[in-house]
Amino acid sequence: MFVRIALLLIATVFAVAVAAHRSSGAGPEHRYLVKPGDTLWSIATAHYAGDPREGIWKIERRNGLAGATIQPGERLVLPAN
Repeated sequence: MFVRIALLLIATVFAVAVAAHRSSGAGPEHRYLVKPGDTLWSIATAHYAGDPREGIWKIERRNGLAGATIQPGERLVLPAN
């Protein structure tokens, strides 16, 4: 009887572990193609609420940018809010 309960408990724990998935809770990242005239400020203002400087920081950090210079045609990953 004890073995059956232990096996049932192990199977339940395993099923829950397989069914569960990790969630960042912030939503997916988006890709953005830089257009002529775009700046990090304009992109951050259009895609993030609040202070654009925080959005710029997120974009720079996620894309490994050393500064605020971006070029048309460049593809950026916009992190979730």
